[in-house]
Amino acid sequence: MNTIIKGDKKDRCFLCGRSDWIETHHIFNGTANRKKSEKYGLTVHLCHWCHNEPPNGVHFNSNRDLMLKQIAQKEAMEYYGWTIDDFIKIFGKNYL
Repeated sequence: MNTIIKGDKKDRCFLCGRSDWIETHHIFNGTANRKKSEKYGLTVHLCHWCHNEPPNGVHFNSNRDLMLKQIAQKEAMEYYGWTIDDFIKIFGKNYL
């Protein structure tokens, strides 16, 4: 499934707008949640630096990681008509 995150573009970093070395980031990680991120369209495109390089890459920066999780939860709840409880049943946690 394509992403449901508003403003995400395949050729631009969702966070900084760069257009080189773009990677797909699964917003909810772990084996099960990575698959759910794909299933529900909860991915964004990030440049390599915003994705996987310290100190600001989302895999190293908990504030940026949480921000993406909050955006994704809000988008999923709106898109699918979920409540917070529905989201928790699927992803195991409330990020709002």
